Amino acid sequence: MDIKIGLAESPRELVISSQSEQDDVVGQINQAIESNQPTVTLEDSKGRKFVIRTERISYVEVGQTAPHAVGFAG
Repeated sequence: MDIKIGLAESPRELVISSQSEQDDVVGQINQAIESNQPTVTLEDSKGRKFVIRTERISYVEVGQTAPHAVGFAG
């Protein structure tokens, strides 16, 4: 699943490929923002960790957890 994070005053977005569940990622980010934590740490599918300042998060887009079907229908 891809996680796209828009950061304030940055023309680029941060894209992280993760094996985590959608609800877990959204919950982790929401909890960090609501409890005024200065940062939130996310891990990608390769084990790299991303530390993001919560005050700089403009938006978060979380992709689907289930893989897309590939091939021809019929």
